[in-house]
Amino acid sequence: MGALEGIEHVVVLMLENRSFDCMLGNLYPDNPNFEGLGPNPTAHYLNPYHQPDSKVTEYPVWNDDSMGPASVCIPDPDPGELFVDMNVQLFGLDNLPNSNNPPSMNGFIDNYMRQQIPGDPMAVMHYFTLRQVPVISQLAKAFGVSDQWHASAPCQTWPNRFFVHSGTCDGRVNNGDFSLPYGRETIFRRLQDNGKNWRIYFHDIPQTLTLEDIIEPPFHFHPFDEFIDNARDGVLPNYSFIEPRYFTDSVLGLLPNDEHPPHNVVYGEQLIASVYNAVRSAPTWKKTLLVITYDEHGGCYDHMPPPRAVPPDTGAPKDGFAFDRYGVRVPAVIVSPYIPPGSIVRSAEMGLPHEGPPYPFDHTSIISTLRKLFDLGLPLTGRDAVAPDLFSPLSLENPENDGPESVTPTPAQPSPKEVNKAANLPPNHMQQHLCRMVKELPIDASIIAALKVPPIR
Repeated sequence: MGALEGIEHVVVLMLENRSFDCMLGNLYPDNPNFEGLGPNPTAHYLNPYHQPDSKVTEYPVWNDDSMGPASVCIPDPDPGELFVDMNVQLFGLDNLPNSNNPPSMNGFIDNYMRQQIPGDPMAVMHYFTLRQVPVISQLAKAFGVSDQWHASAPCQTWPNRFFVHSGTCDGRVNNGDFSLPYGRETIFRRLQDNGKNWRIYFHDIPQTLTLEDIIEPPFHFHPFDEFIDNARDGVLPNYSFIEPRYFTDSVLGLLPNDEHPPHNVVYGEQLIASVYNAVRSAPTWKKTLLVITYDEHGGCYDHMPPPRAVPPDTGAPKDGFAFDRYGVRVPAVIVSPYIPPGSIVRSAEMGLPHEGPPYPFDHTSIISTLRKLFDLGLPLTGRDAVAPDLFSPLSLENPENDGPESVTPTPAQPSPKEVNKAANLPPNHMQQHLCRMVKELPIDASIIAALKVPPIR
């Protein structure tokens, strides 16, 4: 039958601010066909630190192989993630961004050490091993992983999340640049107008409340626990989008599970396991595609230069950037009984050209896949018009790859002391603007009652 005819449910879990090399660069160290860190990464992947005394020191990628409370939160403090930060990370201190040339990928440490609160210069060069992130690693090997999935733009969380929902971010490069609500057409509306159902499942405050064309009744926002229930009961919608917990929940004693540095990646692993186990045990498993990805790299090192991109929109750039360049690679794991185990998902087998076609996978590949699967009509923007969909890697004629029956994350539970400390930390950019969203948007009282908005200090 094939995936195009057999899949009826698509589930997307989007986590926060980790690069491909950070999370999955060590997945296949001995496979020369895998664009990871390889068998001897410390010898090949370096970044300079231009110190105030003019001394230059080079630091390699590295791993702290412990599972202590510090190692699972690297990098700490949070790296820079504004558009200006990312340009330095990609092109270095002295090189102006130029879409005509591949970025040098040598400014990660220099940018990190020029933040308001600098940390250890090696922090942004850290990567995790399979033992430290066993859930996402196991699923990547049992199903498929893309080493050619880039963030849609070298921008913060909100622009990249708008790309996955609308194929564009309407010309804005930072979270704080958007007026609310965000008015572009979304894939949710396109689904609804074509008779397909969808839901957004959230933990505390869904960023998708910013989307103007879906905040009017009937509401489609549901607590994450309902995803587990809906999967068990075999009533998942055609499209499910899952948002993690962005804030500390002092009442329930829970820390964020979004993996945004310096949040503990173990809690993100627990969320991934919950989603997979629910999907895998559901009556709808044989008809489901699950995509696990991250919105942007969050300042964490990756060695692959982003290629040039097709701008999503025509007209003059609003913030001076034409969106003609992808962002840094992010992890993307493709889970489905239609994908051969151990797949490496890519659009160009011999390496991506700096200027396509072919183009890499990016967040608009989700839109491209949904449009093709559910016959949703024309592209939303110029970007999803060229984005590769996921049906080529979903190459099994029948849904034969059942993968593991379940996955088990590393057990961890925050102490009351950890929760109290986290609750009193200054908010990161994402948290600040989520609270701004709640204050500025005309959100229905029933939605407000379901949100868990912490006090911002």
